[in-house]
Amino acid sequence: MTSRPAFARKLAAYAVFATAGAAASAHVSLPPGGATAGSDYEAAFRVGHACKDATRTTGLTVRLPKGFAFTDAQARKGWKLDVRPAGGDGAGEVQWTAESPQAALPAAERAEFIVRGKLPAAPGVLWFKVLQTCDAGSTDWAQVPARDNSTEGLETPAARLDVLPQGLAAVDVRDAWIRASVPGQSGTGAFMKLSAPSGTRLVGASTPAAGVAEVHEMKMEGDTMRMRAAGALELPPRQTVELKPGGLHVMLMDLKQALAAGSKVPLTLQFEDAKGQKSSLDLTVPVLTGVAAPAASEHKH
Repeated sequence: MTSRPAFARKLAAYAVFATAGAAASAHVSLPPGGATAGSDYEAAFRVGHACKDATRTTGLTVRLPKGFAFTDAQARKGWKLDVRPAGGDGAGEVQWTAESPQAALPAAERAEFIVRGKLPAAPGVLWFKVLQTCDAGSTDWAQVPARDNSTEGLETPAARLDVLPQGLAAVDVRDAWIRASVPGQSGTGAFMKLSAPSGTRLVGASTPAAGVAEVHEMKMEGDTMRMRAAGALELPPRQTVELKPGGLHVMLMDLKQALAAGSKVPLTLQFEDAKGQKSSLDLTVPVLTGVAAPAASEHKH
C-alpha cells in the first residue's frame, strides 16, 4: 500500500476514533469525513437541538476561520441572512436570524445551515466557532482543544473540519467488518457504512488477503437471490450508504487463506469524484463471525 505522510496518518487515526464522539457530544457540527485541501467546500452546519432550557433556535452565527475563503451562504425561508465581510485576517461571519417564532427551529428538529467557500491549500484542521441563539439564552460552540485536536472533555467544542492531503479520500467509514471464513472457502464479504460530505463514488477495492475485491449487490430475480458486480457505487453528499449482508457489500474473492474471527485485514478503498479526481482510504478491518456492531475500524495512511 502507498505510504502516507506522518501528518496524514495521525490525522486519519484521530478522525476514526474521535470524530464520532465529537459529533455525538457537539450539537452544532460538520459532517465527519473531512474535505480535500484546496477544494471548494459546502460546510453544512448541523444543529442538533436548542440551547439548554430553550424550546427553539432563533439564530446561528458562524465565525469563519482564517484560511477559509468565503463564497456564499444558503438562505433559509423565514430567516434573515447577513454576511459580514472578512477583515484583514481573512475571517468573517455569516448569520441567520429567524424572522418570527414560527420560523424558528424547534428543539426536536434538526437542520443544516450551509456556507460555501474554498479551503486552504495546506492540510490541517479548521475550527468554525458557532454562536447558537435561542428563545431562552444562547450557546457559544467555540471551545478549541489546547493540543492534539481532541475535543474530549470540552462541553461546547467548535465545529471541526479535517482538511486532507490530495489523494486521501474525504470519506467517513463506520462499523466496518469482514465475515470470517473457513479453510477452503474462496470468498467472503466486507461490510460498512460510508458517507462523503462532498459526495464521491466508490470505484474499487483491494486487499492482500484476496486476489479480487469488488463491490457486489444481492438482488432478487424472480424467486432467486442473485449476486453480481455493482460497478461504481454513488455516495451522495452527506448521505450514509450502508454495505450490509444481503445487500451491497465488498466481495473478497480468491482468498489467500482462511480469515479467522478476531484477526484484522488491511483493505484499501478507491474513490473517484465528479471531476475525475482519484483518492483512496486504507483501513484495518476486524474479522467477525456474526453481525454484531464492531468497534470502529482503524484507518492506516
